[in-house]
This record gives sequence, structure tokens and C-alpha cells, in this order.
Amino acid sequence: MPRVQAEAAAPNDGEVAGPRSLMRVLGMFDALSRAPQGMALSELSEVLGTPRSSLLNLLRPLVADGYLVNDRGRYRLGGAAFRLCAGVQAAWKFDRVVRPFMEDLSRSTGETVLLGVLERETGVITYVQVIHSPHPVRYQITAGTARPLYASCAGRVLLAYSQPQWRDDYLATVAIRAKTARPITKTWLRETLQQIRRDGVAWAIDCYLDGLASVAAPLLDVDGHCLASLSIAGPSSRFKADLGRLIAAVQDVARRASGVLGGVHLKVSGEDSFRL
Repeated sequence: MPRVQAEAAAPNDGEVAGPRSLMRVLGMFDALSRAPQGMALSELSEVLGTPRSSLLNLLRPLVADGYLVNDRGRYRLGGAAFRLCAGVQAAWKFDRVVRPFMEDLSRSTGETVLLGVLERETGVITYVQVIHSPHPVRYQITAGTARPLYASCAGRVLLAYSQPQWRDDYLATVAIRAKTARPITKTWLRETLQQIRRDGVAWAIDCYLDGLASVAAPLLDVDGHCLASLSIAGPSSRFKADLGRLIAAVQDVARRASGVLGGVHLKVSGEDSFRL
């Protein structure tokens, strides 16, 4: 790992404390993004060329605010950092690449379209882009909203296509607390994930909320790794009347978007690419 060059000392250290601290935080994020297993304080100090005492003053508030996680003395990026990265990627990559497909799906279905990504640290799906339905009665949600993976149709797609070991650990440890219209059990969840992997699509009616329905499919890279979930949501009455067409529409757009995303190299979760 290349050593980040230390700044030259200034005559008056107090005058550069603010900018210097900011650059140290950015350097810290960069270093940790290259170390998915985390780094000890001594390692961060060596890489950044910064005294441990100075680093601790920066690390403590970042841990408190969720940007970093201190796991038995090793620091890793936390959920707040991943949300920030997801927002940046949404503006830089996904907005340019996926947005036209989302608009196509919005036109063909008339329903709210959502793009969701997984946050491993917190076990949630975050909706990074939303196109709302033109109907006066529609599903309304704000970009940046997070939901437990097990609770939403789009979240279950991300869970179904996540790495097997990570998925098994999640299923073994997750506490199902969200109050949904249809009670969710781990047995039902495991069976549903198998069905999603078999069918390549997920759909639910009156599951998360009474009167709400959704259909979701994975966006895959060339190796079959899931990059994100693409979903639509709206009133159950409209979905019940046209479920087959809506499922086909989501699958078709997800396949076409996956063909384009196969060549897009993302870096969000600290790995070489954003593979769940």
C-alpha cells in the first residue's frame, strides 16, 4: 500500500489545523477503502504519516457518527461512509448509466421505479435513485431511504444474490423486528430467497404494507455478481390486474441494464468492485 506523503510542517500549526485535519480524514477514508479487513491505529499512523494521538482525535467522532467502525482495535468503514459513497456513485456512475433504463421502466409501467444498493455493515438496502409514478395514487419514497433487507422485495433480491457466506451469516444473526403487513419468519425468508435465485425476480403484494405491491430484479455484471436491485412499486390493485406484464417489464429492463453495467467498474464498498 503506498504511503501517503505527509504535508510539510507549517510555521504556525494552528493556522492549518482545519485543512490538515480534513486532508487526514480523506486520506484515512482512502486507506480504509483499500483495506476491507480494517486497519489498526498503528497501521493508519504509518500509512498517513500522522501521530497516533492526532489520529485518535479524528477517529473518535467518526466512529461515533457511524463513518467508521472500531472492531476490536481495527478500524473499518461504517454505514454512514457507505451511504455517502452510494450517493456519490449515484451522481457519478448510476445516474448516467442506469437512469435511462429507469426512465424506460417508468414509461412502460407507469409505476414508481427504485434503484437500491446493499450496505453490508448495517444489513439494509438504501434507495439511491427514485423516479415517482405520474399517477396521483402512487408509492412515494425519498432517495436515501434505508430499509431492512428482509423487509422489502428489492432488499430480498440483494440478499438472494449476495455472497453465500455473507448471506448465511446474515440469516443466522439478523433479528426480524420490522412490523410488516405479512409477518416474516426466517423459514419463509430462506424459502423466498431460493425462489428468487431460481426465478431471477421477486414480487410481493400486501407484504410490506397493505395496499402496496412491488416487483424487483437484480442488476448483474458479466460474472453474474449483483450490483444493485431495480424495482417498481405501487398500489396493489394495479399490480394484481397486470402482474404478469409488470414482472416481464422489470425483468426485461434489468437484463438490458445488466448488459451495459457489465462494463462499469464501481468502487463503493472497499473492494475492487461493487460486488455483493
